[in-house]
Amino acid sequence: MILWTEILTRLTLAAFFGAIIGLERERKDWAAGLRTHMMVCLGASLTMLVSAYGFADVLGGKNIILDPSRIAAQVISGIGFIGAGTILFLRQGIVRGLTTASGLWTVAAIGLATGGGMYFAASITTLSALVILWVLQPLEKRISDRYRQKSIKIVTHDKDKSVRIISEILQNKNLEIAACLLDKKGKEFIISFKFKDLAKSELTQLLSDFQSDADIKEVVWNN
Repeated sequence: MILWTEILTRLTLAAFFGAIIGLERERKDWAAGLRTHMMVCLGASLTMLVSAYGFADVLGGKNIILDPSRIAAQVISGIGFIGAGTILFLRQGIVRGLTTASGLWTVAAIGLATGGGMYFAASITTLSALVILWVLQPLEKRISDRYRQKSIKIVTHDKDKSVRIISEILQNKNLEIAACLLDKKGKEFIISFKFKDLAKSELTQLLSDFQSDADIKEVVWNN
């Protein structure tokens, strides 16, 4: 039977490890912040304790065989429901929340490791998670900005005008177009273009033409 002091140590460490990662997410004002990560890690740790020691009183009986990993294993699949709730599928193939979902999954694994008494593994994983989430973020941003496709969004109330805009841009041989999307919201026609590459001179000319057009309500440029 495990001592109560060991139980206290494991649960406290689990809450602490979850808080460290949760603070990093809280700093970015994500919905899954400090308390969410602490609860996931603490709950996973308790689940591991229950799975490993919760049925010690019935072990040793006739024809009683228990797998100590049976309950803890459900955490890995069960955390998927929480992780799925943090993922947002936006328009044009944009997905948000994958890092938060994977962070929650990792925090659950840290909780299981802490509940199992694997303090060193839990500590190293917590440190590694901080490096991935915090330290590597500037490097990831620098790389993604370098290869990110430039996009422009044009909003107009005139259907014929939207067709003409698309035709003019598609016929422009100086533009390398990666994708085009025409959407209708109420009375507005929203045209979105993604470019593989776009020179500043071409961009300046496009924005100048669109801004001087009275039929165009809004132009949004994203580099």
